[in-house]
Amino acid sequence: MIGKNVILRAPEPADIDFLYVWENDRSVWRASNTNTPYSRFAIEQYVMNAQLDIYITRQLRFMIDKTDPSGKVSIVGTIDLYDFEPAHRRAGVGVLIIREERGKGYASEALELLIDYAFNTLNLHQLYSHISSSNIVSLNLFAKHQFEIIGLKKEWLMIDNKWMDEYILQRINTYEKGQA
Repeated sequence: MIGKNVILRAPEPADIDFLYVWENDRSVWRASNTNTPYSRFAIEQYVMNAQLDIYITRQLRFMIDKTDPSGKVSIVGTIDLYDFEPAHRRAGVGVLIIREERGKGYASEALELLIDYAFNTLNLHQLYSHISSSNIVSLNLFAKHQFEIIGLKKEWLMIDNKWMDEYILQRINTYEKGQA
């Protein structure tokens, strides 16, 4: 999927080193509720199976590449559909941008492309995301894209030895059956 400044694409073998480092960076584990490092073998297997259908794997990851006027392309992050439920036509959304590329609009453009894909290609009825109450940047990002807070899970996450609340956000596909 091609946007103005980003491209969403499937993971490739050339991405293994990037994903291995990133998936094992403890500073981003809290965003994905990860507690265990990944082996290089596990990352390789994941990438090799990335071409499998979302109906089989129940998840789908896109690499987010930025483009510049010279045509140079470089990885700035990932955006995922997870916990895909075809019977209920819904999936969770997670996005992560590398620290030095945050605040440049890449996550917003990637989320816009993913929403279009989820609603118009996968024909999903809804998307949702779980976001820590302290993650104001992500809360603002999802609010900008018409996700609404539909619930609060009190003291849901233990972060830095403190209990944190977590919001669940949801966006219903208003383009279905003329609802827009």
